[in-house]
Amino acid sequence: MPRIDLYLNSITRFGASGAVLTSGTNVALKFPTGNRMASQTTPHADLVALVEEIATPQAQKALRVGSKVSFGYDFKGSPFSVTVEPKTGAWKVVLDVGPPPAASEEPATELLIERNQHEEAAPRKPISASPPGGRPVIPPLEVSDPPGFDTPPALGTAPPRVNADSTPISTNGHGSSADPTDVEPTSGEPKAIDKLLLKMVELGASDLHLSSGCPPMVRHHGEIKPLEEHAPSSPDELIALLYEVAPEKNQKEFEERHDTDFAHAIVGVSRFRVNMFRDRHGPGAVFRAIPFKILTPEQLGLPKGVLDLCYLTKGLVLVTGPTGSGKSTTLATLIDYVNRNRHDHLITIEDPIEFVHENKCCLVNQREVHSHTKSFKTALRAALREDPDIVLVGEMRDLETIEIAVETAETGHLVFGTLHTTTAPSTIDRIIDQFPPDRQEQIRQMLAESLRGVIAQVLCKKVGGGRLAAYEILLSNSAVTNLIRDKKTFQLFSLMQTARSQGMTTLSDSLIDLVKKGLVDGKEAYMKAANKAEFKNMLAKEGIKVNLVE
Repeated sequence: MPRIDLYLNSITRFGASGAVLTSGTNVALKFPTGNRMASQTTPHADLVALVEEIATPQAQKALRVGSKVSFGYDFKGSPFSVTVEPKTGAWKVVLDVGPPPAASEEPATELLIERNQHEEAAPRKPISASPPGGRPVIPPLEVSDPPGFDTPPALGTAPPRVNADSTPISTNGHGSSADPTDVEPTSGEPKAIDKLLLKMVELGASDLHLSSGCPPMVRHHGEIKPLEEHAPSSPDELIALLYEVAPEKNQKEFEERHDTDFAHAIVGVSRFRVNMFRDRHGPGAVFRAIPFKILTPEQLGLPKGVLDLCYLTKGLVLVTGPTGSGKSTTLATLIDYVNRNRHDHLITIEDPIEFVHENKCCLVNQREVHSHTKSFKTALRAALREDPDIVLVGEMRDLETIEIAVETAETGHLVFGTLHTTTAPSTIDRIIDQFPPDRQEQIRQMLAESLRGVIAQVLCKKVGGGRLAAYEILLSNSAVTNLIRDKKTFQLFSLMQTARSQGMTTLSDSLIDLVKKGLVDGKEAYMKAANKAEFKNMLAKEGIKVNLVE
């Protein structure tokens, strides 16, 4: 299927009059009330390839000499006008419902291309050369561009704002139709669930919550709020609503296990991670909006000491925090940084695949548990025979996975992983406590030698809206190694406080900095602090008065 059909499908489904695609800029859907920005940029190389797929030799000839060209394209029996303005490094493609105008500024290049003409066209020379280094461009099939950690892509009159608050996921990006993580775009009228998701996205919410007997609710800037003018759904109504988008495999799993995970996409708008479950009232589900664009270290505020971890050749780097704290976003940013600055083989093992990492400077293989491999431990053990330089373990959730990850880090590989812990010292204790008493000393010694860094984070409500991450950063040095080996992890807090010049910081110090800068309210920071007594004293020392009891 030509890639342009994905955009035309979105125009048709949502009643738009057209779309504007510009190199490196958000895709805009055209409506009578104004343009609505979708959430993904279209890289220049992808836009050129999209046009090349449907252009005849005559149109290509005009484009090569930099001439503006307008032509028609038939999509499911409906005519569309395609206008291309080629400029060096930046093309603009305008899609409009209906045939091209009878007259054009450049009639010599005005063409009508029907699908059968495209299919019968002879092979032709590409419009542009491959990108630097000869690496293939892996074009995205969906349109999105995240505003940050927790705020999903919004349809509006301007591109979405970037805040440091997101929690993401998407396909593996390899384009295999047999891949169960890929979501085929749907056609026809929007499903009932899609209308709710569109409403959620337009509100700028991050999650849609559906529960039996309750009206739909959304999470907006960290708070749960009901969707107005929506009645509660009965268990049968909710099942029918969810089964419209749930794959058959997941329907069967839900009936057997009473919970299941899958992905759902609204082409041209966003992609969503879905969890279906049962509780005492009946079925329920949570849809999380997935940003596709990976945020930069500067947007997340990651210090240089953390980025230096990306240049290591071996060792264990952990990103930790409670559920919904943006661990995936931070980890994806680090992996993308590696992908742009090293020439290595990178393997990710995730459940499910979240951010898509296309081949940039690295060769990236992304594997999904239950779809491409049986379990984390199975995939991690197999990775050692797949010539990796860097391995990402989406979640170190059991003893064997942790053990293999530590061994992998010891044997000359850089391993990134996540844990659900709130502080750096508790992360180390959690790993060690996973093992039986007779093995804890051995794993303690292994961890002391292999651990290179721990980034623990929480999300705070930002003053003025949105959410912002506060970090606790522990970087390994000889003192850290000795404290882990000597069972003195409780002293790591003091070490992080005295080693700020090396890039370390405690969560309390990070929170107080955000309060002093006016980015986070003092009460919100207090609620997120791990050591509340210490943080209360820090607020008093800074002369910040906080009413902790309302």
